[in-house]
Amino acid sequence: MGGVTAASLPPILLVLGDEELLATRAVTEAVAKVRSVDPDVDVREYQAGSLTVGEIAEMLSPSLFGGRRVLVLRAGQDARKDLATALIAYAKNPDPDVQLVVLHLGGAKGKAFADGLKASGATVVPAMKLKGHRERVAFVRDEIRRSGGKCTEDAAEALIAAVGGDLRDLAAACSQLIADTDGRIGADTVARYYRGRVEVTGFTVADATMIGDVPGALEALRWALHVGVDPVPIADALADGVRTVARVAAAGRGDPYQLASTLGMPAWKIKNAQQRARGWTPEGLVEAMRAAAECNAAVKGGADDRAYALEKAVFSVAAARRGGAR
Repeated sequence: MGGVTAASLPPILLVLGDEELLATRAVTEAVAKVRSVDPDVDVREYQAGSLTVGEIAEMLSPSLFGGRRVLVLRAGQDARKDLATALIAYAKNPDPDVQLVVLHLGGAKGKAFADGLKASGATVVPAMKLKGHRERVAFVRDEIRRSGGKCTEDAAEALIAAVGGDLRDLAAACSQLIADTDGRIGADTVARYYRGRVEVTGFTVADATMIGDVPGALEALRWALHVGVDPVPIADALADGVRTVARVAAAGRGDPYQLASTLGMPAWKIKNAQQRARGWTPEGLVEAMRAAAECNAAVKGGADDRAYALEKAVFSVAAARRGGAR
């Protein structure tokens, strides 16, 4: 917290976005900064939707007892019009002893309130959900840097492949890695840690391929090969994925529990396959079966580059789905 002074605390913070982890963290950090200036700070939290103008005026009025206050207003998008107007007016000339923290989802609801606070000079802390893979890679690297560690790009990629894209899971995984290593994290560190998670990877590759998620399938495939999973079970999982969807699609849209005995597979597997069958045509599935069979033959027949055979199968199966969708 070095260098935080009363003068450097922004009087109005607008935490804008729908990523809960980032929003919660923004509030925690704001409160910690004020505490470093005044350990006896009075922190209060309110739901914007249930506050009246009278109540907020009372909270924002100068305290008889002095001392700093932090008012955290959650769900700012739900604030009623009169409250929003009063707070925007307050933001133009705020009390230096009060820090007002407004959380707002950042959507169309209550947009005028968020825009008004911005126009009045509120400090904006972005807390939007991370959209793409690159943003998650940057999040992981930044997370480890914040804790004093170092993380290579391929280590961040490997961690996302092992843990998934949820920010809470990623943040927890980062702090675990930092706690249990010297802080210098490469792909090999992640591989050692998450080796136990690779049993499902063949199916992860197959599932992503069957719904047409080529980036997800390739990411899972490269991660599996990186940590030493044998290509044969991956090829088998891909072939099984195509076969299962074909059989379930042919059986029609029946109840999974009733189809279980007819098809001789568990109901959960049928239910999953019914979801994956969306977007497939019979012709597409025939094409996908041919691609999976070619891949199986190449991988089991000891092709020179088995990784290439698997990647090619992912592209071919996904293309069969797209081609059939026309």
